Formats: sequence, C-alpha cells, structure tokens
Amino acid sequence: MFTGLIQEVGTIQSVVSNAEGKEFIIRAPGLIKDIQIDDSVATNGVCLTATKIAGDTFKVQAIHVTLEKTSIGYLKTGDKVNLELSLRPHDRLGGHFVQGHVNALGKIKKIEKIGNNWEIEVSFPKDLRKYMISEGSITLDGISLTIARLTSDTLTVAIIPHTLEKTSLSSKKVGDHLNLEVDMIAKYIENFLRFDKDSRKEEWAKNFFDVKYED
Repeated sequence: MFTGLIQEVGTIQSVVSNAEGKEFIIRAPGLIKDIQIDDSVATNGVCLTATKIAGDTFKVQAIHVTLEKTSIGYLKTGDKVNLELSLRPHDRLGGHFVQGHVNALGKIKKIEKIGNNWEIEVSFPKDLRKYMISEGSITLDGISLTIARLTSDTLTVAIIPHTLEKTSLSSKKVGDHLNLEVDMIAKYIENFLRFDKDSRKEEWAKNFFDVKYED
C-alpha cells in the first residue's frame, strides 16, 4: 500500500530483457538506505519488488503482464522514475490509498501553463470513467493528484511547481503515456453494490418460490 506522495525521482541505470520480462537497475541515492531485498517499491505507480541492492541502486523484475499493462516497458536507460516506499502503519496518509496496481494507460493530450501552475489533460479508457469524480483522487505515474475537470474520456489535473519539481512530470510531453490507477474505494463500493444487488435478487426469488398457496 502506498500514498501517492513521491519520495524520490530515481534514474534507470540499465534495462535487460530476459525470459520473465525485463530487469531494471534503478539508482536511488536518497531512498537506498531504507530499501531492503523483498521490499515493495512503487515505480511510476507500479508495485515492484527489490531483488538486489548494490551501492545506491536496487534491482527489480517486471514480468510480461506488467509490461503489457503499464508504461514500465517503455523505460530506457537514463529515464527518470517516481519512487515511493510502501506505507508503514505509523506514517501520515498525505495522499490517498494507492495499491500500485495499474488499471490502464493514460495518454497526455495537452499541457498548458496557467500562471505558475500547469494543467495536464490525460485521456483514459471510457470504462474507467465511473470510478472518477471531480475533486476526487487519481494516481498518475504513482503521483496522488486531484481531478480538476472531467469529460467522458479525459481528466485534467493541476500541477503546482513543487510537484513538477519533485516528480518526473517535468520531463513529460504531449503523447507520453502515464500509468493510471483509480481510487480503490470506488472499486470496492461498486463490487459491494453489485454483489449485494445479486444477493437481494436471489433472496427475493427464494422467497417468491417458497410461497405456500392455500386453496
């Protein structure tokens, strides 16, 4: 579990393809002292496991399904990535609950500077629209952000200078892909309502067919 508050922007040092997918070595001089083998590290919003520590770098393996569903497969040597360590029970929850399980790829449609801030418009698959609300939370490349505007297939977020400086968003351009994770609470509510509705239908049917008629 993560919060979407980026702790460091790491650098991809190497990318190696293997039978399992791709192996990445990531330089993270600020966080490395807190990373141990088997720790979960959100990398551009994707939950990956540290398999080796060497100096100020750690190694992770992305399997084929991760490469297919996220933008991790596009990463190359020298790219910057947003990093966050998993949430501890006593940590402040400054963002929102983030699982590191990417729902879809978004695509940057427009970047516009307004005063000192930036607005970024991102397209997304229409089937995810039901999980979003204006002023609700969204995770883009692991960053907890607030939705400023919504259409049927695009969302717009406002980025303050601090977020731009402390994340990889400063290097993004129109056409780039972003890992998108919707608010997990919305998915749980949908699941509960669907199964509750089905169970109530079953109970109604059971009661209906159990009715005893008298002559």
